[in-house]
Amino acid sequence: MDGQRWLPLEANPDVCLYFLRQLGLLPTWQFGDVYGLDPELLSMVPKPVCAVLLLFPVTEKYESFRLEEEARIKAQDQEVSPEVYFMKQTIGNACGTIGLIHAVANNQSCLEFENDSPLKKFLEKSSKLSPEDKAAFLEKDESIRVTHESSAQEGQSEAPSIDEKVDLHFIAFVNVGGHLYELDGRKPFPIAHGKTSEDTFLENATDVCKTFMARDPQELRFTVVAFSKA
Repeated sequence: MDGQRWLPLEANPDVCLYFLRQLGLLPTWQFGDVYGLDPELLSMVPKPVCAVLLLFPVTEKYESFRLEEEARIKAQDQEVSPEVYFMKQTIGNACGTIGLIHAVANNQSCLEFENDSPLKKFLEKSSKLSPEDKAAFLEKDESIRVTHESSAQEGQSEAPSIDEKVDLHFIAFVNVGGHLYELDGRKPFPIAHGKTSEDTFLENATDVCKTFMARDPQELRFTVVAFSKA
């Protein structure tokens, strides 16, 4: 990703909602921190949940796992629904925006938009494009870029400079057609994690989040955010 670079978004529910409100998403769903992954704390998360965002550190252990996983899936293949909206990441530090686009794009049937929503227009125009062409389309979308920049300044911590190397990465988990998918623009394709349902989605998605944490037990820099009905 040597081309465009954006300021990184903070994994903060208010920032996520501000970003999507600026792009014309009506506030019928909300973002909230998931404070822990045990059943008692998960039971406090408002339901239903339509997407889970995970912010995690990109470590050597994770990178070696990512390459092994990619090789394994290419060798064995996996079934991915054609209904999954997936895009590649070609803009540096844009993983927060791409995670939010993945969360919204795969839940349009239950979300509501303003009539002139720039995000709705982007999704309609890009829905039939390949993951690579979706990425190129995002590079040219001024309304999303400007909203990303303003949202990056909304966080509670000072935004790092555009050129500063950030080793934290945002991904989304969604339920499409009763299957759980991990959507990560750094990967060549969605990762299928088996069956899920509206009732079990939060538990199924956070079970996958636990595997990220188990790979790097010394790391504390994990944040889980749920996108729930308001």
